[in-house]
Amino acid sequence: MKKILTILSLAALLVACSSRPSVPTGAQKEDKTPVIQPDYTEVTIPCNIAPCNFAVLEPCDEVVARIIYNGGEYTYGEGRKVIIDEAEWKQMLEASKGKDIKVEVYAKKDGNWKAYKAFNINVAEEEIDQYISYRLIQPSYVAYEQLSINQRDITTFEEKDIYNNMSVSTEKDGQCINCHSYQNYKTDHMLFHMRQSLGGTMIVNGNSVQKIDLKTEGTISAGVYPAWHPTKNVIAFSTNKTGQSFHTKDNAKIEVQDTQSDLILYDVDKNEVHIIANDSLELEVFPTWAPDGKTLYYCSAHFEYQNDSIAKESEMIKRYKECRYDLYKMSFDEKTLKFGPRELIYCASENEQSATLPRISPDGRYLVFALGNWGCFHIWHPEADVKCIDLKTNEMVDVSIINSKYAESYPVFSSNGRWIMMESRRDDSNYTRPYIAYFDKKGKAHKAFELPQKDPSFYTYFLRSYNRTEFMVEPVSVTPQEFTAVAKTDAKKATLVK
Repeated sequence: MKKILTILSLAALLVACSSRPSVPTGAQKEDKTPVIQPDYTEVTIPCNIAPCNFAVLEPCDEVVARIIYNGGEYTYGEGRKVIIDEAEWKQMLEASKGKDIKVEVYAKKDGNWKAYKAFNINVAEEEIDQYISYRLIQPSYVAYEQLSINQRDITTFEEKDIYNNMSVSTEKDGQCINCHSYQNYKTDHMLFHMRQSLGGTMIVNGNSVQKIDLKTEGTISAGVYPAWHPTKNVIAFSTNKTGQSFHTKDNAKIEVQDTQSDLILYDVDKNEVHIIANDSLELEVFPTWAPDGKTLYYCSAHFEYQNDSIAKESEMIKRYKECRYDLYKMSFDEKTLKFGPRELIYCASENEQSATLPRISPDGRYLVFALGNWGCFHIWHPEADVKCIDLKTNEMVDVSIINSKYAESYPVFSSNGRWIMMESRRDDSNYTRPYIAYFDKKGKAHKAFELPQKDPSFYTYFLRSYNRTEFMVEPVSVTPQEFTAVAKTDAKKATLVK
């Protein structure tokens, strides 16, 4: 039996070697690098990322790629695609930490081969968190049907549902889901929202899974945008009254506005809601914690309604370009759950801009956020970019290399602070895709790359947008079936502490 297995293994190896394409000889040299999709030219990648498969977009019938790494080389080619063996890729990454992998691309057209200029892929010594999660949604604006929150092992191509609204939706009653959040990148304390049919906030608290109704008599709404405290069992939320309007001429298809928004704190163990900020002249939103849990960062826009004779929603639609958010922070006492006075961090409004979605690096040094010309929903604004502030010097850090001419928004740090993930519309200006950029120890950003997929043409045909991409150090252990069972129960009402 052992001899048979050995013979079969050798046969498989010989088949693999015989099917590997050869580097063409006598190819005409081109004075440019090839156009490939996704674009992995001159990027820095983690040493544990899934294979960076790509397709060559140059006019051709066949391609061969030679990948040279510290210790050897491999060749690949399947039509116009380069699909890298996962085991060989791991070997290349392990041998190339802190070094470059060289990629040579050859393309054949009408029987003639061209050799493009080689490009490098730098392999960082630092790993990236193994898991990410995101909501997948059709860009349907008003109507929707199927929504899911998924988790992806980004060291492989494995993807699974965390929760899918089709498990409870019916033809008559649909359910919206979104806004998942984790405590300190771990999933034993996590949440996501369910709205409309069977609505409530799904909260995983250790071994317990509950559906909570966070709407109280003293709050605008249930919790909307969440941030779980890094160590305590409390969650900061914004509560929002949100509307949307549509452009008939502008390239930005839609405007999403808050006509009211406040901040609350939810005590998970006591099922109690506390008011953090509810100034009627301020639109407070997007809370996020410092890594030590002693400071809450958030956004706020000063907005005074001027016409009592019309609805706030109508006035906001008329004046939406006047609504601009600045960045603030408050100190937090973990023992008393009290907050200090607000402090201005970055005044975007004085430059006629709007800052939203702040996140703090795990070492507490850097703050990344999205910056647009107005409003709070920058993923619909083509001019929106990711920005960064050094909180030690209070100076802006140049991260322009990670942006594009289309919208970038929702930046988040990995748990080691070396990677920034963001949502971008740079592929086609319509669909939102996840991009990752290396952020080195010196605070320098590097060119962003698209989350690898097994088929390099995946994003061309996948008609879903990625929303609220988050890093995780472990997968969600609660099954979709367990979430579904809790979703069908009545939500437990939270109590407002006055």
